[in-house]
Amino acid sequence: MEHEHTSVGYARDKAVIIKRLKRAEGQVRGIQRMVEDDTYCIDILTQVSAATRALETVALQLLEDHLAHCVAQAAREGGDVADQKVREASAAIARLVRS
Repeated sequence: MEHEHTSVGYARDKAVIIKRLKRAEGQVRGIQRMVEDDTYCIDILTQVSAATRALETVALQLLEDHLAHCVAQAAREGGDVADQKVREASAAIARLVRS
């Protein structure tokens, strides 16, 4: 799903987000190696939990940036745009809570 925008809310945090994503990517590759090496199940699950937390941290940062930038800007504009951004944010929060 692509949205029309002039700038992204996470622009100021982009380097931090990329660093966190690379760390999570490394964790997932490590998990893959653990499975290939027949590592004990509980040890793998511990690493899965760590990778999940890393991605949740990225998600929360993106959500915070979205609320502070995109939703706040839409709220200043008001009307249907504001309503749409609030609905988008609510749906994103619901997806995060369910995951």
